[in-house]
Amino acid sequence: MPEVLIGQRYRLTEKIGGGGMADVYRAVDETLGRNVAVKVMHERYASDPTFTARFRQEAQAAANLSSPYIVNIYDWGQENNTYYIVMELVRGTDLKTVIRERGPLPSKEVAEIGAQVCSALATAHGYDVIHRDIKPHNIMITADHNVKVMDFGIARAGNTTLTQTGSVLGSAHYVSPEQAQGRQLTPASDLYSLGVVLYEAATGQMPFDGDTPIATALKQVNEQAVRPSRINPQIDPNLELVIGYAMAKDPRARYATASTMRADLIRIVRDEPILGAAAVAGAATAPGAAGIGNSDQTQLLDRVTPAATPASTDTTGNTTVMPQVGGAAAAAAAGAAQPAKKKRRAWIWILLVVLLVAGVLVGGYLLGWFGGARSQVRVPNLRGSTVATATQLLKDQNLKLGRQDTAYSPTIPKDQIISQNPRANARVDRESAVNVVVSLGQDLREVPDVRKMDQASAKKKLEDAGFKVETGDPKNSPDVPSGQVMSQDPAPKTKAPAGSTVTIVISLGQEMGTVPDVTNMSRSQAITTLTNAGFPNPKVDTEGGYSDTVSTVGNVVRQSIQGNTRTPKGTIVTITLSQGPLTLTVPNITGQSQAQAQATLRNAGFSNTTIQQEFSSTVPSGNAIGASPASGTTANRNATITIIISQGPPSPAPTTP
Repeated sequence: MPEVLIGQRYRLTEKIGGGGMADVYRAVDETLGRNVAVKVMHERYASDPTFTARFRQEAQAAANLSSPYIVNIYDWGQENNTYYIVMELVRGTDLKTVIRERGPLPSKEVAEIGAQVCSALATAHGYDVIHRDIKPHNIMITADHNVKVMDFGIARAGNTTLTQTGSVLGSAHYVSPEQAQGRQLTPASDLYSLGVVLYEAATGQMPFDGDTPIATALKQVNEQAVRPSRINPQIDPNLELVIGYAMAKDPRARYATASTMRADLIRIVRDEPILGAAAVAGAATAPGAAGIGNSDQTQLLDRVTPAATPASTDTTGNTTVMPQVGGAAAAAAAGAAQPAKKKRRAWIWILLVVLLVAGVLVGGYLLGWFGGARSQVRVPNLRGSTVATATQLLKDQNLKLGRQDTAYSPTIPKDQIISQNPRANARVDRESAVNVVVSLGQDLREVPDVRKMDQASAKKKLEDAGFKVETGDPKNSPDVPSGQVMSQDPAPKTKAPAGSTVTIVISLGQEMGTVPDVTNMSRSQAITTLTNAGFPNPKVDTEGGYSDTVSTVGNVVRQSIQGNTRTPKGTIVTITLSQGPLTLTVPNITGQSQAQAQATLRNAGFSNTTIQQEFSSTVPSGNAIGASPASGTTANRNATITIIISQGPPSPAPTTP
């Protein structure tokens, strides 16, 4: 994709995801030199003023969430005709993909994942942020098997009613009954959605599925899910109970908080009995509920699957369904609360009178009769506000701004409030002062250049500059000697937050290799052999390669680095190709003296000669009659040339007397 710059600092490099409301891109933060993810909202949503107002509010709320199980929000803003959010780039796989690839997950693994999601939800609910779109697509499983929950705040801004298109209908498999009906949501809605996610992770199937998103949402309201153990008999019975409580149709019958649900999931991981009904929201007001302990597992099972509830039958053979939590147990508890003896009635009247008096006193306190609650106000949440906004918020509550300290912050932008004292939602007297700490922004510092320094010196220099140091996997380098820093991230001279990590890579020096012996190989075979050994692109010499030993023209006669020699990989090796044996023309030496003939042959390239004498009537004695091979013919340069020397005419034959 062509690179686009968002917010004058985020360079989009590739699209990594998308949905009905937004597209997600990998990007580089050119100010801090780090990789981030940028979610760019579709323009059709940005044109809705109601949506944009809620989007801004929720983006700010999500940015304030700090949890190891929540994807960090770094920044947000408006670009051209739409809005964007900058967030932590998570390297991992979403839970939906994990379930598709692996099928039903082991119960303890499901419980571990659920417990971490509960931690994320507990943090969000503490800031009055309801996710509204919990589904496996928004739950990332990192390489170290930790969970990161995505899209806090965005779902709330966009998923307001079931009549909207896009992600609401796309998430119909996970919406709570009250969300499907468009009723006001509470944190219990997120717990229902998480129960559906755990159901799917434990069985490999979704509890409700219809032909259309609307049909699926209606099933969330009107139908009961098939018990997970009917689909996966290996599921831990306690995990099935937890899923049952979380997926109760009535929000009051679900877990009281994400933290209480998390506690039960952790007990499953530890093979401990769960609290079950004692942790459910409605259980706190049910008679006898607080007394349920570890010995009441049978009662808890009956609560989820009452014996009196007939099983529904469908055409697939799944005859047992998961009934709504709370029916039978609540009725039994109510019956148990009836007084058994008449003598208790007097005590009941006394208790009612005491409660009435206490109610009057509490009411008087709330009305300010005793200088109580009416004379006090709640402290607003100032985190993320500017000083001017905070001043107005406090004024609206009859409070005033107190001391303004400053501090650097890696997450809170410059001039926004990091913390406050008293804390948000605390009750204080009117006209009280609230002290705040205002952000100076990130403490950005220049990253020193530690390349070609030894590891100890580089570490000290970076730490002295205020950075943490992490050492990456060492690598070979053709240029940097062994033991020295060959690269660093962030790059030298760039700006990075104080306390952030600089990764250095130490050089192993040049990688050594053994040069193979390629003599007598063909040209192509020699090049392939050298390349595979780490010596690519050898130089080829096609001249001067005459050889009597390598007679095949084009084969390697010799190489510039002898075979089996250790040398740095990447070194250029020169190979010389054979031109075959060298042949020369025998010169004419007739009439030359023996010495002259030998010199003539040497000059012609023949260094090996021998002498043979013959009688000649035409050539004076001592001169050459000729050569063998004869002059004008060709011979190998190493061949022996015979010089034939005249002995003069033969002696006359003796006369017979």
